[in-house]
Amino acid sequence: MKQLLNKKILLLSILLLNVVVTSAQNSSEAKNTIELKHGSHRIGKRTDTVMKKWRGYGLGQFIHWGLYAIPGGEWNGKTYNGAAEWIRSWDGMPKSTYDSLIYRFNPTQFNAVAWAITAKEMGARYVTITTKHHDGFCLWPSKYTKYTVANSPYKKDIIGPLVKAYNAEGIDVILYFSIMDWNNPNWRYDIKTEADSLAFEKFKTFTRNQLIELLTLYPTAKGLWFDGTWDKAWVKQAAFADELETEMRKLRPGLIIGSRFRADEYGKRHFDSNGAMMGDYEQGWERKIPNKIDDVHGNDWDCVMTVPENQWGYNKAWKGHIKTVNELIEMTAKCVSLGGNFVLNFGPKGDGSIRQEELDLAKGIGSWMKVNSEAIYNCGYAGLEKQDWGFFTKNTKTNKLYMLVFNVPLSGDYRVKLPARTDIAKAYLLTTSSSALRTEEIHPNEYFIHLKNEPGKKPFVIVLESTSAAKGSGNVYEKAKT
Repeated sequence: MKQLLNKKILLLSILLLNVVVTSAQNSSEAKNTIELKHGSHRIGKRTDTVMKKWRGYGLGQFIHWGLYAIPGGEWNGKTYNGAAEWIRSWDGMPKSTYDSLIYRFNPTQFNAVAWAITAKEMGARYVTITTKHHDGFCLWPSKYTKYTVANSPYKKDIIGPLVKAYNAEGIDVILYFSIMDWNNPNWRYDIKTEADSLAFEKFKTFTRNQLIELLTLYPTAKGLWFDGTWDKAWVKQAAFADELETEMRKLRPGLIIGSRFRADEYGKRHFDSNGAMMGDYEQGWERKIPNKIDDVHGNDWDCVMTVPENQWGYNKAWKGHIKTVNELIEMTAKCVSLGGNFVLNFGPKGDGSIRQEELDLAKGIGSWMKVNSEAIYNCGYAGLEKQDWGFFTKNTKTNKLYMLVFNVPLSGDYRVKLPARTDIAKAYLLTTSSSALRTEEIHPNEYFIHLKNEPGKKPFVIVLESTSAAKGSGNVYEKAKT
């Protein structure tokens, strides 16, 4: 009897201990969860059709164009070593001189249709266009400032014709908008005095008016790409920015907004104080690409990339390494293989023409995309172990697997490891689907695909059609004994 009582006491003690531990864990979790009014308002990816389409773009184009294209990174024989669109911040060019470039903006070679055709031929499915960069010059005739294309020698709207031309080519448009505005007298980098506060309140109204104006004037634009949101004055506007985002989404259901528009009430950008992403996709991958799927934390994302190291707006001199067609195709493949989109930047000249080097790159990428776009469009992470020959992608609609080959094995044998109880039903080159490639199982669910003669010197695609193997089927390999 005494032994039974001791067992009951022991059991009760264990139960109480579990309750205490669980309570402590819950308390710890509660401390790590901060109550936020202006943090993320959604956990997980958007599932609507607009965002699903964005997710399947694969390849996009970025256009950086404005007054900064006129000096092109140079002034009075001196070269500005930063990004061309930041030249107004350079001591070598007076601010007033830069601002007066509005009277020289007359891009007689600008052709919206030609730009859109170039993007179409490259294979781009969406484009992000600068409506206003940090200098404050507006490429649309905004009624809230005089610093617009309407008061330049060109006089005509730039954004409207671009939206129309790109849409005509089946390319969706995202509007770039810089919150930071060097031309507006009420902009502040920080708010330190009552005068700063009063001025910035006027700036907030100005910003809201311009954004509503853009969404109203160009109703087919699918989203807004924000920049210039890192300064302390804007970071402190969590409530205002949150309310403005809500207003814009109500005005345009399905509007796509990236993660850099606003901060939470603790000043956290991109990800709120609880680690949840704010916005519809992560904008942190600027001129860099994640290396593994864990790096993107299950979020939608895209990578925006320059051709030289760091030139967005037109620069007369491209310094450093200039990316090649094959490099840019490989970057596209890597981004899609990790569930993202790749966006290539173009910086048109001051006269509105696109430099020949960029046209050549677009043509080269487009030549490859015409043959291999099936492995890029509507594709994403395949969930397979990466191999040295390149990248896997998986079509989200057909579940076909694609091997995008950039590094050809000297043996001609391409290793593939599939999930358990999965077999290769057929493997073939995307360009010759009627001819099956020989496959060889080398371990359970691990294969060699034999391709002794690679097709030319360009990256190529092998298609895998898989099938579920019956439970218990397949070769059984005995481990080697020592």
